[in-house]
Amino acid sequence: MKKIIPVFFATDAKYLKYTAVSLRSLMDNARQDAIYRIHILSADIYFEQEKEIYDMTGGDERFEIRFVDVTERLEGIAERLPIRDYYNYTTYYRLFIADMFPGYDKAVYIDSDTVVLGDVADLYDINLGTCLVGAAHEQAMMQTDVYGEYVERSLGIGRREFFNAGVLLINCDEFRKEDTLGEFLDLVDTYSFVVTQDEDYLNILCARRVQWIDQAWNVEVFGDITVKKEDFKIIHYIMTSKPWHYKNCRFGEYFWRYAVKLPMYDALQNELESYTDEDRRRDKESMKKLLQTARYETEKENNYLNMVKGGVAKSKDRLEILDRIAQFEREGRFDEDVENDPPTKELLPEQIDYLRRKPSSRIKRKLAYSVARRFVNKLIADKKLIIKEIKGIENYSSLKSGAVITCNHFNAYDSFAMQLAYEASGQKKRRFYRVIREGNYTSFPGFYGMLMRNCDTFPLSSNKETLRKFSKSVDAVLRRGDFLLIYPEQSMWWNYRKPKPLKQGGFTFAVRNSVPVLPCFITMEDSDILGDDGFYVQEYTIHIGAPIYPDPGKSRKENIRMMMDANAAYWREVYESTYGVRLSYSESIG
Repeated sequence: MKKIIPVFFATDAKYLKYTAVSLRSLMDNARQDAIYRIHILSADIYFEQEKEIYDMTGGDERFEIRFVDVTERLEGIAERLPIRDYYNYTTYYRLFIADMFPGYDKAVYIDSDTVVLGDVADLYDINLGTCLVGAAHEQAMMQTDVYGEYVERSLGIGRREFFNAGVLLINCDEFRKEDTLGEFLDLVDTYSFVVTQDEDYLNILCARRVQWIDQAWNVEVFGDITVKKEDFKIIHYIMTSKPWHYKNCRFGEYFWRYAVKLPMYDALQNELESYTDEDRRRDKESMKKLLQTARYETEKENNYLNMVKGGVAKSKDRLEILDRIAQFEREGRFDEDVENDPPTKELLPEQIDYLRRKPSSRIKRKLAYSVARRFVNKLIADKKLIIKEIKGIENYSSLKSGAVITCNHFNAYDSFAMQLAYEASGQKKRRFYRVIREGNYTSFPGFYGMLMRNCDTFPLSSNKETLRKFSKSVDAVLRRGDFLLIYPEQSMWWNYRKPKPLKQGGFTFAVRNSVPVLPCFITMEDSDILGDDGFYVQEYTIHIGAPIYPDPGKSRKENIRMMMDANAAYWREVYESTYGVRLSYSESIG
């Protein structure tokens, strides 16, 4: 009976073509007397893509390819996983292997940005004893002082004791025995690593239980190469050293040797040819930023090593909010707030001047905006509000009419982010209003309450007469060409990255006034700044889609549905392409 070699890749729809090259190389260098059971962990691969991979076997019975959807494993924990720069959720999938496959005592894991020149059955045959993993030394830590100091002074691991997690022999038996996945989830709630992310977690979890393997099994394209070419077993194109982006990438010829055999070869060549000088500039900036992040993590007082010795943990209040979000998602309670907001007082018609017609309302507005501007500037200066990028600003700038602006709602400051996008659009001749909940207007105390009541806000109301006044005022501002920000999710979930189901109110106003909806979606990634609550301040990227116009040939009902579907599709596309995971929920929402 032939030996079964379990091999795992973790990928997404965008990265699958590189996975295919690695898989092709693995298959071409496999022995004849073994079965290679290939598991491809993913959350967003489509049927047509799967077929291309299955066809690679050419009927060779040595290779069994299985796509494994990890969506259920991500449910409830995805929001807790640190993500930034060129990482996405796939980098954490390797941590699920032992628990998802209890029949395996060990398994080989290989990153997709690799070429396999040896027989992975030889790697699988290495005896791990009670070690948790077999791995090779991380060359970036050994050859670059900044990274070496980072792991020593922030993680408490020697630079020569730190492994690269791109090629692993995983001791599944020991992972399960030690509940390594459970320890990882506990560690995520304690500290967010932002330099090598999952690799940092794995090194903490596996410290002093690593079986060191020959560096030939993980030849990182970085710095000095200590392995002779003739001894290469696996080439690993780490960081920005990608042969599909750089024609002069070291050892790129090995990649193209196998890529040329695949149906996606032309797509890979097109990607290489279309990679611009601006893309390469961003790569350099990304590497500079990674070095800066490592320096910052090394020097800061509350880094992981210092925290273990007695630093700050994540806020219990915020952890409870995350648990409540997971619960509400499971129960399908998407339009309910998870925060303990002040009790709502009814807003009466005479208490609100929506259109700021009274002189006193205009004076208060002017003063409030002056104070708000200083406040926002300080948030930015203190790095409590970080706007990394605004994409699609031309869609905003080109609007010739009023519009309903939609946005996902996840933070009290996301309204400020949308204000900055409005200002960047050059549309200042048109006013920017925002819809808020009733209690924020009537019950919010102090400074924030002053902003809620005076910065061009449109509070909803439980009072029928006030709601009628609200509706007429919305019509007025849209028809005169102004903008109205509406959160069609109708709830604020702290740092929740998924788009929630949409309510039709904002789309009804757009159709009724024959104005477009401008769909906006904000994505987040951990910055280098740790907040007082123990969570990293988020960097926002504001995505602005093409305006969605009502169709004069459709009925009001048809237009509302069409515009909602188009908005939801745009949000989904941004979410999936940014985070590299297919959108799904614990609760079926249709």
